[in-house]
Amino acid sequence: MQNTEEARERGRKGGVASGQARRKKRALREYLEARLEIMTGDVSTAEAITAALVDKALSGDMRAYETIRDTLGQNPRQMVETEVSGGLGLHHEVTPVVGALLARLVKEEEGQA
Repeated sequence: MQNTEEARERGRKGGVASGQARRKKRALREYLEARLEIMTGDVSTAEAITAALVDKALSGDMRAYETIRDTLGQNPRQMVETEVSGGLGLHHEVTPVVGALLARLVKEEEGQA
């Protein structure tokens, strides 16, 4: 068991590391925002990327379509219900990606049984 002083020191180090990570993430976000605003001819980088993404979706790329759909906030959610002993029901919202992963894991478990 650690003493109070060791716990305080670990907490301080964790706080410092957390601050560094937040600053790094903020700097990256600011850099990306600035790059997306750069004009190439009469369109911004963001507009050019968006057009390319739409073109990919129109050519049948489902990941491009899902990215557009999710960005627009039109992502359908799946409801997963779990009943815990004692009759307590838990309801979780699961994205389609997580739902597909869960389905794959269930298939793999059934294949091993």
